[in-house]
Amino acid sequence: MIIEQIYTGCLAQGAYYIESDGEVAIIDPLRESNPYIEKAKANKSKIKYIFETHFHADFVSGHLDLAKKTGARIIYGPNAETDYEKHLAKDGEEFKLGKLTFKVLHTPGHTMESTTFLLLDEAGNEHAIFTGDTLFIGDVGRPDLAQKKGSMTKEDLAGKLFESLRKKIMPLPDEVIVYPAHGAGSACGKNMSAETWDTLGNQRTSNYALRADMSKKEFIKEVTDGLQAPPDYFSKNAKLNKSGYESFDTVMSRGAKALSPSAFEKLAEKTEALILDVRDKKDFAKAFIPNSIFIGLDGSFAPWVGALIPDLKQAILIVAPKGREEETVKRLARVGYDNSIGYLKDGFNSWLDAGKETDEISILSASEFERSFINDKTINILDVRKPGEWVASHLSSAQHFALDFINKNMNEISRDKMYFLHCRSGYRSTVAASILKARGFHNLTNVQDTFEKISESKIPVVTAACEN
Repeated sequence: MIIEQIYTGCLAQGAYYIESDGEVAIIDPLRESNPYIEKAKANKSKIKYIFETHFHADFVSGHLDLAKKTGARIIYGPNAETDYEKHLAKDGEEFKLGKLTFKVLHTPGHTMESTTFLLLDEAGNEHAIFTGDTLFIGDVGRPDLAQKKGSMTKEDLAGKLFESLRKKIMPLPDEVIVYPAHGAGSACGKNMSAETWDTLGNQRTSNYALRADMSKKEFIKEVTDGLQAPPDYFSKNAKLNKSGYESFDTVMSRGAKALSPSAFEKLAEKTEALILDVRDKKDFAKAFIPNSIFIGLDGSFAPWVGALIPDLKQAILIVAPKGREEETVKRLARVGYDNSIGYLKDGFNSWLDAGKETDEISILSASEFERSFINDKTINILDVRKPGEWVASHLSSAQHFALDFINKNMNEISRDKMYFLHCRSGYRSTVAASILKARGFHNLTNVQDTFEKISESKIPVVTAACEN
């Protein structure tokens, strides 16, 4: 028996490769199918099943391409209606994989089709559960993504999740291993651990949602309390996972085209494509193509792309570090942005060598920012961190301007004023500055330093403790 968790940090997502006697099951695969195919081929095994725990909202699954290339059956649990062929499993149905058995446990709550797959070992013992977004390490799936206006509320779904956990998962033995679809950093839960697997016994004692003395009413309140609005792209990705999507190979072929600076510039004008610059934040600030948007590959790339680019069909031209162009196209496709149409050949230096126009963002360190504040305590400061970060601690004279909602809140600031932007590390404030620049806000200075260093300065800070 082989069980391998294939964890993708930028999405905080775990896919699974399970093998027995030359047969393989893949659970919750990412968009690119070749890594799973190559792994099975190297082991001289055949992919038999593709198990989907639910309709994922935070990424586009690779089930369709993988099924077409291997002939494997796509398996969903009850209530999963799709526009393509799949096997709709019944609660309790079993699937043989070599000497192993998978048993379907329908666990609605995160979504109505959410299903946990229980793995029985060669001796028929309950060995592991692949819980999708039903049960995380330290948390459970948020119950607001599948709510329907006029019928299913998040409280209704939370109630179903409570029943699913108590009736289907908690009766299992303590030694059963819990393999979830996500870890810390995912927007699919509130309080996920950095650990990516654990035993059910440990979760009984450490996961707030599995407390034995918790009533259903208490569970519903705790699970629904403090939920932030999900990113806009979640519903769009879920729809793609239900209805289908373009071949990943086609998407890669279209996007991985090297363009000279002149060809890049002409295509940008012809198509009105978004120019997406994914380099390091410091390199971007020094010089970038006018009106391009920065979302760095080495930050939370996919979630920020999904939150900030409203249209999945938006044509995108890429400026990437040399050698990372195809990686960028792939990571965009993972969250449904399939319309990359090319990248700048030989990176940004080719744009400079061609003598093309550039723009820049003024940057400051924490100490330089402190001196600016001391000289003028009336300066305008934009804190682009998340609401929870703002509540915990913020500069007393700052205005909260969360990056998540920048497209909706642009009217809260003025093009005539000078603004200093900051976040926790300088990544999000660089993203925000690039978007504001592209929208005609040019009086900007970005503090590319940590909030810890900023808060240690002489600029007054308000904390949650101070406000209580």
